[in-house]
Amino acid sequence: MSKKTNKALTFFIPTPPENNLGAIYFDTGISAGFPSPADDFKQDRLSLDSELIKNKEATFFARVSGQSMIDAGLNDNDLLVIDRSLTPEHNRIAVCFLDGEFTVKRLRVEKGEVWLQPENKNYKPIQITPENDFVIWGIVTNVIKKV
Repeated sequence: MSKKTNKALTFFIPTPPENNLGAIYFDTGISAGFPSPADDFKQDRLSLDSELIKNKEATFFARVSGQSMIDAGLNDNDLLVIDRSLTPEHNRIAVCFLDGEFTVKRLRVEKGEVWLQPENKNYKPIQITPENDFVIWGIVTNVIKKV
């Protein structure tokens, strides 16, 4: 571990790992309010696989394309973590195959009917009928964003 000073800024540069067990993780928390002292730059290793994936064989990733789920925090080009082993239930966000296209929407199940509910007031809910070619591919468990 080293510090590199550049005029008014100080950058923390972690020591390269001896193994490839995941990215460096600081378990002290990072303040989003007033700055807090870093506890001597305490560091461990963190694998995003172990944090984000519960069932490796049933998990896949896909990118969001579009704006229909922005009010749920799913924005265009976000990376979704999707688990096919989870049971589809009311109010879960699911990746579905509908009439030849993939879509991500919130599942709404009421009175024996299934609806795909967008999270953007500019889009209308989609009622699933027996005429639809419809498959729920998996449940969204996490979203990875670029800042």
